[in-house]
Amino acid sequence: QVQVVESGGGLVQPGGSLRLSCAASGSIFSIYAVGWYRQAPGKERDMVARISSGGTTNYADSVKGRFTISRDNLRNTVHLHMTSLKPEDTAVYYCNADLIRTDDVASGRQLYWGQGTQVTVSS
Repeated sequence: QVQVVESGGGLVQPGGSLRLSCAASGSIFSIYAVGWYRQAPGKERDMVARISSGGTTNYADSVKGRFTISRDNLRNTVHLHMTSLKPEDTAVYYCNADLIRTDDVASGRQLYWGQGTQVTVSS
């Protein structure tokens, strides 16, 4: 069994900061890329930031210079540090992890999604 759980969402004023965390647990052999996505009401789910197993990062243009993604491989955790938040950043933020399960190595890499955490930017 593998779980991916997001945390750290909440209500913040414009210009404020939040740090989201994504923790993977369970029968994990290896984790490859981990990504943060967001989905606002009535819109598609879009990639926000992504980090490879080697630490290579890429960001959506709308968050470059404001958001930073990092990973702690010992704790199987990825963080998204968000600064200078804007009302248009309001969305449910989801994490996904590309990984191999210890109890299912033969299936190779599989993508696991968390349940999401709400971020609301409003005065």
